Amino acid sequence: MKPELYQEIALTRTIPSVRLKKGDVAVVIDYLPHPSGGEEGAVLELFNAIGESIRVEVVPVSAIEPLRADQMLAVRPLAV
Repeated sequence: MKPELYQEIALTRTIPSVRLKKGDVAVVIDYLPHPSGGEEGAVLELFNAIGESIRVEVVPVSAIEPLRADQMLAVRPLAV
């Protein structure tokens, strides 16, 4: 199931190329078709622990899922 726009999501896998880790939380702000017919991309806005927007990244739709009631948020240092 593809999350709705502006919904908080969790990453389902680590994506080293954009320094994101499995379990990171973000907000879906758009979806983009793949330029050569591959998997659709999800445009995510990422926030720090105090709610400040820190960046926007595009990841495959298969790498995100809606947050669930049986999950707990955690914090980690931003990767340098």
